[in-house]
Amino acid sequence: MDSMTLAALGDKAAAGRPNERDNGPSHGPELVKELGWPWVDMEVVVPEMAALDLVPAEVAQRHQVLPLEVQGWTLKLVMADPHNLAAIDDVRVLTGMTIEPLLADPLLVRQAIERLYVERLLQTATGAGLEVVTEEDADIADLQKMAREARTVRLVNLILRQALEERASDVHVEPFENALRVRYRIDGILHEVASPPRHLAPAIASRIKIMAELNIAERRLPQDGRIKLRVAGRDVDVRVSTVPTVHGESIVMRLLDPAAARFGLSDLGMGPKDLERFRKLISLPYGIILVTGPTGSGKTTTLYAALQAIYKTEKKIITIEDPVEYQLPGVNQIQVRQRINLTFANGLRSILRQDPDIIMVGEIRDAETAEIAVQAALTGHLVFSTLHTNDAAGAFTRLLDMGIDDYLVASTVQGVVAQRLVRRVCSACAVEAPVKAAGDGDGEDGGEEIRGRQGRGCDACRQTGYRGCIGIFELLAVNDKIRRLVMQRAPAGVIKEAAMADGMATMRQDGLNKVRAGLTTLDEVLRVTQLDQETGSGQVTVGA
Repeated sequence: MDSMTLAALGDKAAAGRPNERDNGPSHGPELVKELGWPWVDMEVVVPEMAALDLVPAEVAQRHQVLPLEVQGWTLKLVMADPHNLAAIDDVRVLTGMTIEPLLADPLLVRQAIERLYVERLLQTATGAGLEVVTEEDADIADLQKMAREARTVRLVNLILRQALEERASDVHVEPFENALRVRYRIDGILHEVASPPRHLAPAIASRIKIMAELNIAERRLPQDGRIKLRVAGRDVDVRVSTVPTVHGESIVMRLLDPAAARFGLSDLGMGPKDLERFRKLISLPYGIILVTGPTGSGKTTTLYAALQAIYKTEKKIITIEDPVEYQLPGVNQIQVRQRINLTFANGLRSILRQDPDIIMVGEIRDAETAEIAVQAALTGHLVFSTLHTNDAAGAFTRLLDMGIDDYLVASTVQGVVAQRLVRRVCSACAVEAPVKAAGDGDGEDGGEEIRGRQGRGCDACRQTGYRGCIGIFELLAVNDKIRRLVMQRAPAGVIKEAAMADGMATMRQDGLNKVRAGLTTLDEVLRVTQLDQETGSGQVTVGA
């Protein structure tokens, strides 16, 4: 499905009446006369279907433009904002045609975009190819009977189908006073898509809650649920979270594709040197290996890849996670359940009585979990876990701050991987771009100039220039010097300097290497990393 239009899926009367959202004043005759552009009455004209086919709904929605008519190699384009010259450029590049701009009332342009694109979309948006699977494998038709309106069912199906087609990791449905906003997180960035009318918010929330087997009558408390989808023969797990806000229930759906769990170590994006060192770390017989980074930085993917790389039938691997995102073959996985007091700490105690060789703890959140993990490592187990720290060296100070004795941290932690995700340059529209790394921060010019790549924007990448993600890493392997520094409770910066002297590359340095390789862009690296004063990476600029 080419378009991302989700708007105006209420009845046609709702789609045709004035929109509740204020779209600004209409263009006055002075502006029309000044620009010399023809004026179009959107209540009278009827756009050609051939013209609508040339411009995707997402582009029309983003720029508030409507293709009206094709005459030879000229496309007549109705615009809500005459100052949006970028819209003309984007449509010109997208269609390869000469653009003849026309002016119209902004409110009527918005209504026409929603009405025309959605009417075309509804002809095919039946929800075919998507099946909701409950634990009893109930058919989606049974769930449709629970919903009051068939159009609401089709809308929710469409939201999920398009999110999967766009490779979204999360879907956000957020009610506000005069609008309902739908956003997809694609490659780590939230993208707003055309949204349904505000009055459909309660119906959409109820439909999603029915699918997730939540209590649709409870709107005062947060709820968590799960939907199992089958799309084109593959199963997708959807984790649903609802939170009451002042304007209604905010819903976030995380889409978990089991195919993501099949990442191997070589698929993560580590450089050859770091990959070799990481393989050695995860092959150790005991100790703690930590992966750090913010939510959504790929920590779970890295841990799953490590577990699959070291899995052998003679080894017993047990994990405790919140939630179990993907099911791994040959691995015993436990789901945290706070309501019955199955916490990380309590679950970890039980795991130690299961005679494991390798343990994975989804996250070390508190001192109790940290203490048990340390004791497990001291008794001959290899323990994997995650922390939320800015860099690899910060993991040591984080454990010390939790109250773990310095000698225990020094003797058990074998290595730390810090990571972030950056967007990949779209291979379909990538072009070379000069990148200049400006020296070592001492004020001198003449830094290294390298040839990077950037995406120009195409249909494959939704005009963003990026498609997919790749990790950037810093791998800290603990040596004797670092152990001494930990026992001395040295600051994280001192530990980091010692690790760099031992050959550790920082995340920013790894990111710049990927810029040189044409895998990502400088903007992406700067977006997710801090300036490393001690690395000498300095400022970096993109040439014209």
